Amino acid sequence: MDRSSSPRDARTVVVGGGTMGADVAVVLARGGAQVTVVDPHQARREHLLPHIAAELAAAGFADRASRVSVCAALGEVAWQGTSLVVECITEQLAAKQALFAQLVNHAPADAVLASNSSGFPISAIAGGLPTAQRMLGLHFFMPAHLVPLVEVVLGEHSDPALGQWLHGFMRGCGSVPVLVKKDKPGFLANRMQHALSREAFALIDEGIASPEDVDAAVRFGFGFRFLAAGPVLQRDHAGIEVHCAAAATMYPTLSNTDIPAQALRDRVARGDLGMKTGKGFFDWPEDRRRQERARYDALLRQGLALLASELPVVAPDAAPSAAKAVP
Repeated sequence: MDRSSSPRDARTVVVGGGTMGADVAVVLARGGAQVTVVDPHQARREHLLPHIAAELAAAGFADRASRVSVCAALGEVAWQGTSLVVECITEQLAAKQALFAQLVNHAPADAVLASNSSGFPISAIAGGLPTAQRMLGLHFFMPAHLVPLVEVVLGEHSDPALGQWLHGFMRGCGSVPVLVKKDKPGFLANRMQHALSREAFALIDEGIASPEDVDAAVRFGFGFRFLAAGPVLQRDHAGIEVHCAAAATMYPTLSNTDIPAQALRDRVARGDLGMKTGKGFFDWPEDRRRQERARYDALLRQGLALLASELPVVAPDAAPSAAKAVP
């Protein structure tokens, strides 16, 4: 197989057509790949193509919707020439292991097999399979077509050269890939995100701040600056000695609990799981949930517009002068 890192006209397969799988298909088609989405549920399949077409149109790539097709089973896929398979099924280890065992008999012998799992190491999913060398984590963040970051994760037996190939492939799709060289729980971004969350919910448990004020402190304080510089570059802006002195004072008092915060455990016990159940830290009647999702997506799109000059450019169908930033 041609190992070109360009997604243009590459044959790809997304297994699982839920929220994440549908948006991953948008990302791949945006880059110009041919995408087949596999999902056994008819109602979900009927929703897929209109959703993908609408999101591609919103990003300025309406003409690429024709590159996406759907089918019900792995046996219905035209596998010849497939270079990348992305698994986006339920977050259950046994189900993922069973799927990749099936892919041994379906996908071409040189196709890269990737899992979008947010919690299970690719090494665990690949255990005992002859395909472990070409299995990688490919972790997107919801919504996958609006959040630029994607993590390319090397497992214990993953071929580093394939990690580099997948990194280049995702840049060609307009994503911002990062290479995670060791398959640690939470990979890269979620480890940092959960470190922040542990302290945030500890502050709520201690009554130091309300959930609303915790969110405001992040969104309109240091989180606002993260749009321009991450924590490493920010230290160079502020002065490394300032950060070092502050760290020496604060680190001994930071939460280091190894269990989730009481504020989280109580809500899980009550079944107050957030928008999906209508109540979490806040109340979510259906009309408010829809309004919040629209507000959230609109702000993400505005953030993308602000960062457009720093995002990878998707190769155009016509002349290079017609290149479009994503989205």
